[in-house]
Amino acid sequence: MTAKSLHGVAGYLPLLRFEQAVAKAELRWAGLGGAGKGRRAVAGWDEDALTQAVEAARLVLPADAAKAVTRVTFASTSAAFTDRSQAGILVDALQFDRGADALDVAGSRRGAVAALSRALRGAAPGAELIAAGEKRVAQPGSMPHLAWGDGGAAAIVGDGPGIARLLGAASINADLLDSYTSAGRGLPYVTEERFVRDSAVADIYVPVIKHALGAAKISGADIAYAIVPEPVGGTYAAAARTLGLKAPNICDEIAVEAGELGAAMPLFGLGLALERAAIGDRVLLVGFGNGAEVLVLEVTAASSGQATSQMLGNGQALRSYSRFLSLTGMLPLEWGPRAEVNQKTNASVLARHGRDMHGFVGGRDARGNVQFPKTPMPVSPEATGPESYEDVVLRDVPAKVASITADRLNFTPDPPFYFGLVQFENGARVAMEICDVEGATPAVGDPLRMRFRIKAIDRQRDFRTYFWKGAPANRPQAAGEGA
Repeated sequence: MTAKSLHGVAGYLPLLRFEQAVAKAELRWAGLGGAGKGRRAVAGWDEDALTQAVEAARLVLPADAAKAVTRVTFASTSAAFTDRSQAGILVDALQFDRGADALDVAGSRRGAVAALSRALRGAAPGAELIAAGEKRVAQPGSMPHLAWGDGGAAAIVGDGPGIARLLGAASINADLLDSYTSAGRGLPYVTEERFVRDSAVADIYVPVIKHALGAAKISGADIAYAIVPEPVGGTYAAAARTLGLKAPNICDEIAVEAGELGAAMPLFGLGLALERAAIGDRVLLVGFGNGAEVLVLEVTAASSGQATSQMLGNGQALRSYSRFLSLTGMLPLEWGPRAEVNQKTNASVLARHGRDMHGFVGGRDARGNVQFPKTPMPVSPEATGPESYEDVVLRDVPAKVASITADRLNFTPDPPFYFGLVQFENGARVAMEICDVEGATPAVGDPLRMRFRIKAIDRQRDFRTYFWKGAPANRPQAAGEGA
């Protein structure tokens, strides 16, 4: 059908997984808390929609892919900025060419699938990255607060053979308000479930999936894996009966282990499906939100690695309801004078150093020493004056803990504040924050992986800056003990 193909898909989840049973026990007095089954992924204070999309993109991009990417789309319904391009920051974070086309897609949970559909049907040469991330806010006690998880996912489309090709596609627009969030209120409003289910099945899912299957010249029974986000439970089962679909819905599994991931949900599910599928399997991918986008794909090559499955299976249990409220922005705590620091970032500083900060670009001096940041005069005993540097991207260089401190005096919204020296394999040594520490403090010599994170939030002006932090390279299983 097209010369474009899917070359990779991967999903990212934050470390913490809130246990739903905790909410049920805590809110029993109010008759709230849901069924108390499963868990939802909870982003750290220094994670947002963009940082999670960047992490997902890192999982899907080959080491040498940066120069080949000519188009970038960032999709989210919960981006931190409405008039600051997150796609542009992503370009710098992953060191793509600054001339790459960069587009931000918002306003609908189906945005990532719509972007993927357009990429697969496009004719322009080069590779396109579609990255999605969500960190949605909801009122405590509500269904969304417990059921909506945080996470990211990314897909890369390129020329020639990949791991899957497009067989058929269809879209439909329908202003069905299963939930909506207004700019003025800022919190979601959810409508009556039975109405949503009946309307979604009859007016959206059945006609648009039938159209896509027809375009692919296959029947529902030919589908091996389905990725169908459900506005309410039972939607897929009802549609499947009408359409003859026998495939399991992978979104059910994600919802139990991580929650409903919004714009990132379909691509995350596609990553799981392609890790499990055999060559020749057909996959049904649906993006839902005020209508739907549907793609029918055929697997053409085995997927390398199990990055998405590992993300779903690894994590740290979170069993503190008050910490859950704090991390989701629903429990403003009084941190005292130590939290009153002014963290304003000047636009001129970002203009001069933003690409190096976002991309973690250090420098190699004339004697081969690598450092970050690139100070006018190298940090070297042999340096006699200012020098030029060769750029060195540090985010993927193997690193380990050289020293570490857990500090409860320095302010952080999720104490303690971990920082120390990080030793990189290429010789660079950088003073950095350490994130994703749960339980025992990492020891000197432990391996670290760099994570793209929020460096600071200027709460007076509601502005955030981004940088990289070190995180333990290995994650525990999701059933591990937590705070």
